[in-house]
Amino acid sequence: MRWWHGLAAAGALLAALAAALALTAAGLRSPSDRAPRPPSDASRPALRFAPGGAFKVALFADLHYGEDAWTDWGPAQDAASDRVMAAVLDAEKPDFVVYLGDLVTANNLPIPNASLYWDRAVSPTRGRGIPWATVFGNHDDMPFEWPPEWFSPAGVPPLRCPPGSTSGSGDDEACSFRGTPRIELMTAETSKNTLSYSSKGPKDLWPGVSNYVLQVLSRTHEDPALLMYFLDSGGGSYPEVISSAQVEWFQSQSQFLNPNGRIPELIFWHIPSTAYVKVAPEAKSEIRKPCVGSINKEEVAPQEAEWGIMDALAKRPSVKAIFVGHNHGLDWCCPYEKLWLCFARHTGYGGYGNWPRGARIIEVTERPFSVVSWIRMENGTKHSDVTLSS
Repeated sequence: MRWWHGLAAAGALLAALAAALALTAAGLRSPSDRAPRPPSDASRPALRFAPGGAFKVALFADLHYGEDAWTDWGPAQDAASDRVMAAVLDAEKPDFVVYLGDLVTANNLPIPNASLYWDRAVSPTRGRGIPWATVFGNHDDMPFEWPPEWFSPAGVPPLRCPPGSTSGSGDDEACSFRGTPRIELMTAETSKNTLSYSSKGPKDLWPGVSNYVLQVLSRTHEDPALLMYFLDSGGGSYPEVISSAQVEWFQSQSQFLNPNGRIPELIFWHIPSTAYVKVAPEAKSEIRKPCVGSINKEEVAPQEAEWGIMDALAKRPSVKAIFVGHNHGLDWCCPYEKLWLCFARHTGYGGYGNWPRGARIIEVTERPFSVVSWIRMENGTKHSDVTLSS
């Protein structure tokens, strides 16, 4: 029986070696907890360039749902935001939508569950069967700010909570002021919507939540032809900043997914970096070449600090453009080193400013590669065409 024991020992040794090799391979595929993971929902189809070779994205920025819900003005603003998105979606028929932060104005929401308004914000896209992704803005989980007039003799006005916000007992207990954290908002979105490609991101990047990357596959094969990175630029419940840990995460992701820089990359977050200040046209002046846009009505309001994200992006020729919201009175794109810095267009009727509403559109063509962008307005007009791949 010695030969049997010898074979068993050899088999055990081979199994151990195979396990070690598998672990090594897994380690190469996933260098850290921040490495890419497949979608948890296996039924979610891969994003892919259309048969014609293009991939079109609509950016909806600064919707600010839920403002002054106790007045007639607030609900009317939300209804107007519904119409803007419907008009843009029907005119452009995008393959994908990015919600670029400040979907809700949480500091103005007298209910504990802002996901009710969040759900309304994504409903025009969902209703048309279009997939989407979201990033957080500074207002999405901001603590409730009590209006000073509520402490006058008139007191707190009758609150109009949206359907579904009352407690199971039928009272208005849920129509309160707790607020909804980022994690709860993202969990509610991703758990209830098969068209959502959003993600809570790695836990070691929290309190920043919306940190993830999406791959868009080629129309002819199963390899990615475009990478879209989403970053949480903070604000609300914590400082307005992209942390050094997020920079390391991006570097790890991009090196793993695109080590040779052969795949074009687009970047999305909410609050502009300090680099936007450097390239910005003088506030309220005419937008001149090489910048392209139609409104320049205010100064850039950047993040509170810069911890290396722009250096990391500028060193990658594969990064073609960054897209942000936050400043409602800006919609320009300006070159910065070898990439472009772009604002979206104020989409929602919530938030400050009375400029006409619209959305930035991005169209990526796989072969020959190109990235072009323009603004589609609520009234159907189109302007500010710019090529971002040159």
